This record gives sequence, structure tokens and C-alpha cells, in this order.
Amino acid sequence: MWSVVPLRLLSEKLMTIPVLQTQAVSKRFGPVEALVDVSLAIYPGRVHTLLGENGAGKSTLMKILAGVHAPTTGSVLMDGREVVFANPEHARNSGIAIIYQELSLSKNLTVAQNIFANHEPRRWGMIDDRALLADAQRLLDSLHIAIDAATPVAHLSMAQCQLVEIAKALSHAARVVIMDEPTSSLSDSEAQTLFGIIDTLKARDCAVIYVSHRMDEIMRISDDISVMRDGRYITTVNRQDTTIGALIALMVGREMRAVYPPRPPMAATSDGRVALRVDNLSRPGKFTDVSFELRAGEILGFFGLIGAGRSEVMKAVFGTLGYTGKLEINGEAVRIRHPLDAIARGIAFVTENRKEEGLSLQHSVERNINSVNLRRMANRLGVVKPARERAAAKRWVQRTGIKTAGLEELAGHLSGGNQQKIVFSKWLEIEPRILILDEPTRGVDVGAKYEIYKIIRELAAAGTAIIFVSSELPEVLAMSDRLIVMREQRIVHQFDTTGLTQEAVMSYAAGVQHHVH
Repeated sequence: MWSVVPLRLLSEKLMTIPVLQTQAVSKRFGPVEALVDVSLAIYPGRVHTLLGENGAGKSTLMKILAGVHAPTTGSVLMDGREVVFANPEHARNSGIAIIYQELSLSKNLTVAQNIFANHEPRRWGMIDDRALLADAQRLLDSLHIAIDAATPVAHLSMAQCQLVEIAKALSHAARVVIMDEPTSSLSDSEAQTLFGIIDTLKARDCAVIYVSHRMDEIMRISDDISVMRDGRYITTVNRQDTTIGALIALMVGREMRAVYPPRPPMAATSDGRVALRVDNLSRPGKFTDVSFELRAGEILGFFGLIGAGRSEVMKAVFGTLGYTGKLEINGEAVRIRHPLDAIARGIAFVTENRKEEGLSLQHSVERNINSVNLRRMANRLGVVKPARERAAAKRWVQRTGIKTAGLEELAGHLSGGNQQKIVFSKWLEIEPRILILDEPTRGVDVGAKYEIYKIIRELAAAGTAIIFVSSELPEVLAMSDRLIVMREQRIVHQFDTTGLTQEAVMSYAAGVQHHVH
């Protein structure tokens, strides 16, 4: 006689089965062990955060789940059954969507064309452009992403591209959505849009695997948190049963008493002179009438929401974007038309877009670190001594904690955070007098961030004038001596950061200030 299982009990039974699972997964790349016996269980309707330092193996594991890599040993299961993904398309068709930290959009195509690339709506065997545009706009609107689907991607900011990347991943029917540092280039308000999308996915019983180094947002959105270290699985905890301090200790294998190093007195070697003066700098459509002073030994922060114009101002000062207005360096009027002009004047620029603007991915760690300083390393005949180049690269690998199999390893083979450390190192090698940092810790783990913060503090204490651009408000508040807030491509306020609150800054950044100080 047949018995009927109540739907409620059946649903509860199914909920105990992971939608996605790894069992003793290991991965080798030649002699390098990227993963060792990693077992994870991902459940529907929950956000499972993956936490670990750069080089912990998170990205490798995500690529295995997305069909990019095959495990060397171990297995992947969906709904309790073993699956072998032949390629990323196979994984995608099985219901796994991934949003990579590094953008994969085609700049010569529109937002709509990027979102539905390779699965465009068709009519009579031809791409239906009208349906393509309508479907893309409908998807963007449903996700509360305020972008016109007809806009060429080349016209978008980095943050807008990140949101399009998210929409692109969600254009496929997905049961598991993997997000690798999705807020790395988003402001707080845009991050809230993403969190709303995650809530919607959870309500649809979709599982979200979330990779991030931002501890506050991890505690905001996570249900389960798994920690990895040195390619190994450490533990999984429920978010309600842990703290940021406990997670950091698990992640780095030691306790960290502070996220930010203490702020020293103003640089002893600095006489407070104005290192950089910017007067009425403008670029139509990018920024208008920007004026500020930067003093030797000072860390000057820049904050603003998406589209505020912060990065564009920095590019103008460094010579990659034309401008009108005046620049003075150490009291001398200058015209910077090219990055070589800026470098000759002692200006260095750590860009937020390391993949396209900061690195040569097909070259070695050593060559990237020395790429700006080769001329100074050469002898009178223009010949660079290999021993000298190698010593310089080795020094910066050790100082910034770059995790690499060797100085000859290609930069493109390293994790995003380690790539960022290379960009940082190559500019510090030229001993700049003015250092522009645009999102310098983007995609960098907590332990490595602390080391970068220490270097920044040391540089300022030695008299280097530093501009620190960040979309992480706690970071820019903690690291800056003064803070400039931009909104709608203009400077709207300048603060001394002593006693400054996040609420006061956000009131100006969002344009809702009521004389808050």
C-alpha cells in the first residue's frame, strides 16, 4: 500500500540535502598544492561566505565549482549526485552562475549585448535586437540597477561595470550564484543594491557562495561562514555564533589586536609644505572646479559615491586624462600631459584597475615590480644588471608579503590580492614624493591590508605626501588626516578626520547634510 509523505516533511527532508558539495577536493598546479582535501556543503536559500587570506585557495575552489578547473582528486556533488563539469558552459547549464572579481565585459558592446552574450533572444534564427534590449532593461530594473541597457560599456565606471557583471550572471537560470568580491568597487549605497539582490535570491531558494574580505558586510549578509588557510579547509561556523575577531584569528592563524595601525604624529621630517596644489581642475563630464592642497607627510582621503569623480581627478593629476586648471608641485607650476611627466615629478599612482592599467599579466612578478624603475637601475650603457633587478623584486615580495611560487611566476597566475601588492610594490620602488592610492586594498585580505596600512603610515612619517581614495568609509576615515568628500563630480566638503563620524561624511556624500559636523 502506497503512503503519502506530507509536503512539509518532504520539503524539510530536501532542505537537509546540500545543493552543492565538495568532497576531499584537491588541486595541484605542477608542484604547487592550491587545495588540499577541501570538503564543503552549500545549502539552498542561504549565503555561505568563504573567508581566507590571499592564496588560501578560495578562487581555485570557486573555479572548480564553475567548471574552469577540474579537481586533481576528490569530487563535486549536486543534490547528492556526483557531477563532472566539462567546461564553464556545462556548469552554467547545470545552474551554477559565477561573478568574477575581475571584469569580463566587452567594452565595444552595449550593456544589453554583454548581459545576453552567447544566449541572445532570437527570432527566425536571427538575434532579436528589440527583445534583447527590452529583456536586458527588464532584468536591470528588477535588480534595481539604474543603468540604461543601451549604454556602451566603454562609457561606464568600474562600479557600474561590476553591477552589469552581476546582471550578466543572473541572466542565466541559477540555483547557485558564486560572488567573488562583488562589492570591491562599489560604494556603500551600491552595495546595498547588491544586498537586496542577495535577499531576493535567498527568497527564491537560491544558494549564494560569497567571497569577500570586508568583515562588516560578511557579518551583515552571511548565514554560514567557512574559513580556509593555506589551501586547506579550517572550519564552518554560523554567523550568529562568531565575531569578527574570532574569524580573523581563524583566517590568519593568529589574533590581530587592531585592524588599523596606530596613527603617528605628523611627519617629523616634514615641514608641512604644500607638495601638491590643485586649482580649479576641470574635465567636462568628469569633474568640475576641483581645488585642494596636499602637504608633505599628510594622508589626504577622498570619498564619494559612484560617479562622484574621485578616480577621474586622480587620473588627471597623473596625466592619463586631460584637464583644464592649474597644478603646482612644491610651489612650481607644472603641466602634466602624460604619466611620464608625473613620474618625472615624483608622482606615483596605484590604480584601482590593476588588470588593465596596473600590470602586465604575461610578464613575471620580478619584471612587473621593476617595470617603472628599470631606467634608474641601468648603468651608463642602459644595461640592467639581473642581480640588481632580482634583489629589488625579492625585497618587495618580502616586504608586502606577495605569495608566489617564485620571482619568475607570471603575474597573471597570482590571486587578485597578490596582483594588487605587485602594483603597490612597483610604485614604491621609485620612492615617490607624492603617492596617489586609488582603492589600494581592493581585493586584499585583512592580514595583508594591515601590512599595506603600515607601509602607508611609514611613508607618510618619512614625508611622502599621500592621496588615499577608498569606497570603504571606515578605511578612509581611519587612515586619513583630512578627508575630501565629492558628489556629482565636485568637492562638497573637506573635513579634519579627528572625531569625524561616518554619518557626517555620508550626509555630504549623499547630499542630505543638515549642517552635520
